[in-house]
Amino acid sequence: MRIAQSFMMLAALVFNRRLQTCAFSIRSTGVTYSKLLASTAADEETKTEEPKVKPLPIKYSMDEIVSLCKRRGIIFPSSEIYNGYAGFFDYGPLGSEIKKNVKDLWWKYFVTQREDVVGVDTSIIHNPKTWKSSGHVDGFSDPMVDCKETKLRFRADQLFFAPVKVEGEMLGYVCVQEGNDDDMVKDAKKQAKPLLKSLDRKGQKTEPFEFRELVEATEEEMEKIPSPASGKPTLTMPREFNLMFQTQVGALSDESSVAYLRPETAQGIFLNFKNVLTTSRQKIPFGIAQIGKAFRNEITPRNFIFRSREFEQMEVEYFIPPGDDVWPVFHQKWIDDSKAFLLDVGLREDLMGWDVHEGDGLAHYARACTDVTFRFPFGEQELMGIAARGNYDLTQHTEGSGKNLDYYDDGIKEKYIPHCIEPSLGVDRLMLALICSAYAEDEVGGEKRSLLKFDPKVAPIKVAVLPLVKNKEALVSVARGFYDKLSKRWNVQWDSAGAIGRRYRRADEVGTPFCVTVDFETIEDDNAVTIRDRDTTEQVRIPLDEVIPYLSKAIDGY
Repeated sequence: MRIAQSFMMLAALVFNRRLQTCAFSIRSTGVTYSKLLASTAADEETKTEEPKVKPLPIKYSMDEIVSLCKRRGIIFPSSEIYNGYAGFFDYGPLGSEIKKNVKDLWWKYFVTQREDVVGVDTSIIHNPKTWKSSGHVDGFSDPMVDCKETKLRFRADQLFFAPVKVEGEMLGYVCVQEGNDDDMVKDAKKQAKPLLKSLDRKGQKTEPFEFRELVEATEEEMEKIPSPASGKPTLTMPREFNLMFQTQVGALSDESSVAYLRPETAQGIFLNFKNVLTTSRQKIPFGIAQIGKAFRNEITPRNFIFRSREFEQMEVEYFIPPGDDVWPVFHQKWIDDSKAFLLDVGLREDLMGWDVHEGDGLAHYARACTDVTFRFPFGEQELMGIAARGNYDLTQHTEGSGKNLDYYDDGIKEKYIPHCIEPSLGVDRLMLALICSAYAEDEVGGEKRSLLKFDPKVAPIKVAVLPLVKNKEALVSVARGFYDKLSKRWNVQWDSAGAIGRRYRRADEVGTPFCVTVDFETIEDDNAVTIRDRDTTEQVRIPLDEVIPYLSKAIDGY
């Protein structure tokens, strides 16, 4: 027994002597004492992260994006415990932070930092006459078709049909839902297989599919075009379906109580044009901005939050003088400003595109419209629109209400109904585009890493504070005090569980741009912390009193 005790004491003495020797050696080479203690604490702490990052090519599907959003607490299906509700979504802890950041950044960029734009927040339900005057009651609709066998409904302008041809001979038709080119061709080939088999043409190569929108089909063609749901020609002819959600206001339930949830935020701005003009001391040209919910009873909500029934819009109605030589200048300026904002918040320029509407592609009242498009996993789609709307809306509401909505221009001593430029951007669509832009995979030290490269301004968590160990009271106290100080400025995360490398990975996965590690040297030597960059994994040592200015410059830009 005594021999065993003596041996243990001797071993401890040798270990302590070696530790002291190593500490002296480490001091002389500039390696921190905290790294030594971390390396002796556990094997998994010994692994130092390689500073070299090797980007990996990524190809992800919409299913992977949906899974990522749910797994990381960004977006959940609404009413999930009741098996969800099509077209509605809930934003989780991280999603609600990203959404708030996006809206705050837009408001700051287009309202707070401009002298010529003011904001409003109007009601979701307007007087029903609003929608009669604006044309929504009679004309706000999408073409719809029904599958008579499965009872499923589809937007006709989101279905595409094509003839199936082999060596110039037309054998029948296929009909697929809108998607990216590869997916549409894949679905068409899948549908064509049973058709070829039924005609004893199995294995024969079909000619390239020439897709057309279903709304272009003739009655004769509709009798032969199969439904995507049944595989048989069971589709009805397209008919118009009004997209507004109807509700009742008041105790009675009759025609006099019918109202609508707003399908867009723009009309609330037009209704308040005079109120804002007389109270804000603005003069044309000037704009009115609004962020708010809108509702559309989509026939087939799809592609996650891209096309949903409840969504949020960020819109400006920028009022300008009339004249064909006036609106093009303002329209181009808003196109340029919109692009600058999208790039500033982290959208990948290589995934962006432009779609200039012409001819039949323009609304009947519009002078021009340019869409910013984005290449989503399901194809290139509209992200936002910048339209020159003319004076249609104010004119319609002048006629519908009997109230004068013109403007007296002191400069030219004339009255006129202003024209307007409308940049309109969906919050949910922008969030989806930002997630697609941020998703990345790389290799660090030979290990694969998945991360979200959000711009620091957009990131849901700005900083993760990591005490090196959680059982050293003095160290944890300093880390906790620093966390409390940072949390007064930003959304900050506290993480003290697990190996430091594992904690870095957790922060990377949710897009946290910076990790601040409080170690033994912080409390025993230099009163500094280690700041680790998410994208490069590089680490710098910063004195505690310089950390907030350093992070403020990196996150807020000043």
